[in-house]
This record gives sequence, structure tokens and C-alpha cells, in this order.
Amino acid sequence: MLRRSAIDKRPVDGPVHVRTLGLDGDEIADQVNHAGPDQAVYAYAAEDLQAWSDVLGRPLSPGQFGENLTTTGIDLNDARAGDRWRVGGALLEIAGVRIPCSVFQGFLDEPRWVKRFTQGRMPGPYLRVLEQGTVQAGDVIEVVERRDHDVTVELLFRALTTERELIPLLAAEPRIDSFVARRLGERRNDPAR
Repeated sequence: MLRRSAIDKRPVDGPVHVRTLGLDGDEIADQVNHAGPDQAVYAYAAEDLQAWSDVLGRPLSPGQFGENLTTTGIDLNDARAGDRWRVGGALLEIAGVRIPCSVFQGFLDEPRWVKRFTQGRMPGPYLRVLEQGTVQAGDVIEVVERRDHDVTVELLFRALTTERELIPLLAAEPRIDSFVARRLGERRNDPAR
């Protein structure tokens, strides 16, 4: 059965408006698993794309992981859950992490990609939109609030995938409660498979 997906993202010229449920022109095919305010924007670092390019032995371009924002110069996996960023005219907040799925694996056409991506521990964050605005290539990411805890994007990812004993640590950041609750209610993407 062929499933519809909107994972294929491409760089755009000019400004794009960021709204509460995503970017203008960004279709979300699977509204059950990949939608809502906690997954409005997905960011992935160019440095992490390059690391995967090296591992896979092939070039990966911006948008190849389905990200809306490809960043440079910021360690997204060390960012903290609940951090707030000003990007262009939008105010964004780290609300969750990317959990790999079979659609992602099929799009990359890499065997055992879900497991490999999980082991790589470079998930990139999902962001919610606190203030709608316009973003464009070259906008600076200004960290306007860094949370005072140790729940990084990478720790959140590990807690929700391979190290479930870390889940109690997530209580340190109430801004991710809805994302965590939703993920814990869905056990469809088990990386042990």
C-alpha cells in the first residue's frame, strides 16, 4: 500500500510565513502523527546532515530529512527543551523531537534507517510557534530564553526511544508535557524493531 507523504522539502527563495500549525506551503500528509502545534516547525542542523552524508557516503541536501529549517552554527541536539528562539519575525519554542518512522526510512531508501538514526542521537527539534511571523534563508537564530535544566533535545530523544528510564527527568520541563504525553500514548516507532 502506497502511503502519501509530505516529507520531501526543498529550499525556497524569499520569505515564508510561519503560522501556529506550520509554514505556508508546507503540506502535512499524515495529520495524525505529524501535525499539531507541538510539531509546527522541524529544524535540523546542516552540520548533522553533513555527518550523515559522511556516514552514508552520499550528499544530503537541506530539507532531505523533512526539516522546515536547516540551521548552521547551533548545536540543536544540545539545545534545551522549552528554549525559545527568535527566527526572523517568528518566536519559536522547542516542544519535542523527531522520532524516526518507516516513511522517513522509505524516503531516504536506507536499510534499517530507523535504528541507525536512533543510534546516531541527532534527532533535531520540533518547535511550536508562539508568535507568527516571516522567516527566510539567512535569518539569525537568536536564543531569547535558555531553560535552566538538563533536558536537552538529545536527552528527550533518548528518553522517548532507547532509554525509557530517563522519562522521569522530562518532568523538569513542563513546556513539553503535551508532546511527551502524545508520544507515550503512541508506541508505533519502536527503534528496537
